[in-house]
Amino acid sequence: MCRLLGYVRRTPTSVEELLGPDGLEGFTALTAVHADGWGMAWQDPEGSTHSVSSPGSAATDPEYAELVRKPLGRAGFVHLRWATGGLPVRPENTHPFVEGDYAFAHNGHVSPIGELESLLKPETREALVGDTDSERYFRFVKQSVDEHGDVESGVRHALGHLLRDFPDCSLNALMLTPTHMVAIHVNSRATSPRQGLRDLFDNEDDVPPRHLTEYFAMDYRTDEDGLTIISSGLDEPGWTAVPDDMAVMVDLETLELTRLDPVEALAEQALG
Repeated sequence: MCRLLGYVRRTPTSVEELLGPDGLEGFTALTAVHADGWGMAWQDPEGSTHSVSSPGSAATDPEYAELVRKPLGRAGFVHLRWATGGLPVRPENTHPFVEGDYAFAHNGHVSPIGELESLLKPETREALVGDTDSERYFRFVKQSVDEHGDVESGVRHALGHLLRDFPDCSLNALMLTPTHMVAIHVNSRATSPRQGLRDLFDNEDDVPPRHLTEYFAMDYRTDEDGLTIISSGLDEPGWTAVPDDMAVMVDLETLELTRLDPVEALAEQALG
């Protein structure tokens, strides 16, 4: 379980510029729950993807504090991790997961992990480095993109397959590719981790905003310079809720948005 923040802009932008100082402080404060690691990925002005991650808390890491204040690129994302029960907190399990110029971060849990891993080809399985369902989810999406030859077809196929096999799981994710940012908000049958959240706090009123009621919600906002998308928890005006079970890809050059309908993809696969 995690928090996500992604962006596609016309000019290189820092996370602090996206959210403002107060917004950045509020986002970082979500480490009250999500303190099991942090990571960032971004595409530099030359088109190469970079990533940094740590299994420690973002709230106490000077590298996080430095990077969120730098205009690293026009597109990228930040991930704050709350480790799913039983999965170790270690570098290999820390998002983002990266292959070439593809980077991926997930908010949710896909189980059983063994069934998810069974979708991977032997050569894909050999690339695994950690224990998480999230990495296996990424490897399956990337495998599908490679098989179909383009991001749109590959992601649609992967989401349709995963919705069929894991209908009660959250597939919320951000994926940065050489040409697009993919934002996935698919979770309508997932169960929020209410008891786990209550166990972290003496007073339920201290739980971050919307975590008990809309843990898997995602919001977005647009302006003349681009798009920003964020997980629930930042209690500020100006954001619009992302519709249920929706996925989109944003062209990094034109900012053109293409909708990828996971439910439609599921229906296509059911019909053969």
